[in-house]
Amino acid sequence: MTLSRRRTLHAAIAASLLGPWAAGSLWAADPPKVALVMKSLANEFFRTMEDGAKAHQAAHASQYTLVANGIKDETDTAAQIKIVEQMVAQKVQALVIAPADSKALVPAIKAAIDKGVVVVNIDNRLDAAALQQKGLKVPFVGPDNRAGARLVGEHLARQLKAGDKVAIIEGVSTTTNAQQRTLGFQDAMKAAGVQVVGVQSGQWEINKGNTVAAGLLREHPDLRALLAGNDNMALGAVAAVKAAGKAGKVMVVGYDNIQAIKPMLADGRVLATADQYAAKQAVFGIETALKALADKTPQAAMPAEIKTDVVLVTKDSK
Repeated sequence: MTLSRRRTLHAAIAASLLGPWAAGSLWAADPPKVALVMKSLANEFFRTMEDGAKAHQAAHASQYTLVANGIKDETDTAAQIKIVEQMVAQKVQALVIAPADSKALVPAIKAAIDKGVVVVNIDNRLDAAALQQKGLKVPFVGPDNRAGARLVGEHLARQLKAGDKVAIIEGVSTTTNAQQRTLGFQDAMKAAGVQVVGVQSGQWEINKGNTVAAGLLREHPDLRALLAGNDNMALGAVAAVKAAGKAGKVMVVGYDNIQAIKPMLADGRVLATADQYAAKQAVFGIETALKALADKTPQAAMPAEIKTDVVLVTKDSK
């Protein structure tokens, strides 16, 4: 899909989601309060998501208010649950959440829905079985993580030959998006006849990604590439490759297209990443919630899924 067609599609989706809300006539007396709850704000991806949401709210300041929150590190699920509880106590009308754990957040989300809060899931999909067990339907707004990771893996595979060894640095293993990205990487490696010799969690973080990468490089001295489930871990992997004296010999790929990765794409330290448009995910999630509020749509009747773009990014991407 060309850039112009993607922009047209995004505009059409936004218009269909907002409906009469876009005209600015609704909520004039009492605009709804929307909570955006993200994962670690130490991760540039979620800061970008927050910036996009705040810019959208500023452009529609009379139509809704926004409360944006995030946790300190990717694995602090308890802190994120507390934030959800606080948002419900503050009587937000809608909750747009990128859950730190695909299962652990479900009870808190059920409590929010039981209080009449409209909930929309972005970025990391909530576990389908956990939702079903609680009798919940929560729309997911986000990309196909498996397809995005497969794009990155296929690009890497073109630089490899059958039988080469690679390893995967996975995100938090209890999150659906980490699992899906690992599957996408594995799909591409299997198709190319490349051997995946290890999958270890770097917990989405630079330091942990660095530690895991260093260990994999020691354990497998003939490793040809490291596939990181996000760019934070890819940054850690690049540092580990350099420290091991293997710069130019072990390739690194990531996922998210954060600003910090772009110089590394330019000089070859990172071969490829994927852009899943953090700011747009937040905005589409907010718009989905606002449409449900405007139309008085019950939680169970909201759309099951709204797909957003994910594209391959390389040194040559425009």
